[in-house]
Amino acid sequence: MKTIASYSHFEEILATEAAVLVYFSHDACNVCNVLKPKVAELLQDNFPQIALFFVDTVKTPDIAAQCTIFTVPGIIVYFEGREFFRRSRNIGIDELSALLERPYELMFNE
Repeated sequence: MKTIASYSHFEEILATEAAVLVYFSHDACNVCNVLKPKVAELLQDNFPQIALFFVDTVKTPDIAAQCTIFTVPGIIVYFEGREFFRRSRNIGIDELSALLERPYELMFNE
């Protein structure tokens, strides 16, 4: 999982990557620390062409604010630079997998 350090880097990622999942959290969030490896494993096993990035909302609050993320954990998924969906606080791995399955198949399994 790569870390996004600035908003310009964030914009560059959206412009260059076909599919991106951005995970917003910080070190003091215990739920975030448990969920983060599960999200990484899900993408690695089932959706390998989705790029995974991390935003620390304490170290880079400007990115979180620009994306209107005010609670953690937060996830935003982008396809071709456009926001597809977002979830925050209560995020289930099965729900996330179900939300990603159809657009991922349409985009990468043609």
